[in-house]
Amino acid sequence: MKKKIFVHETSIIDKNVKIGEKTKIWHWCHISKNAVLGKNCTLGQNVFIGENVKIGNNVKIQNNVSVYEGIIIKDDVFIGPSVVFTNIKKPRSFISQKKKYVKTIIGKGSTLGANSTLICGVKLGKYSLVGAGSVVTKNIKNYHKVFGNPAKEKGVVKKNLVK
Repeated sequence: MKKKIFVHETSIIDKNVKIGEKTKIWHWCHISKNAVLGKNCTLGQNVFIGENVKIGNNVKIQNNVSVYEGIIIKDDVFIGPSVVFTNIKKPRSFISQKKKYVKTIIGKGSTLGANSTLICGVKLGKYSLVGAGSVVTKNIKNYHKVFGNPAKEKGVVKKNLVK
């Protein structure tokens, strides 16, 4: 029996990729080898998923997002358009740092607003919320919302807005 997924004809899926049922991959996406995408995910147009990336179930990634190796995305996460992830602390073009990726964890139910940037090594607590255009340089506690540059705590996500 064939899995029920949708992959647009312009997208590239490398070898040894696992894609959960009901996942949709739209135009011009590239899923690199050994990536795992959960069930019922949606990747908008022009999304790049790096090698060995693990994405949970019910994750929505909007257009123009690159998720590099070292990023772990838990279930029920929303990633807005043009969100930026990093995976090297001190990038230099003349110093090879492959395989020195710093782990970043996006907790269950988190929301990342459009054009936000996450500096690698942070952990976003479950159901945290990052405002559009924010630059996250530190960990975010469960249920906390942050915004600004650098992002600062601005309150708590109401529990009634969580499943």
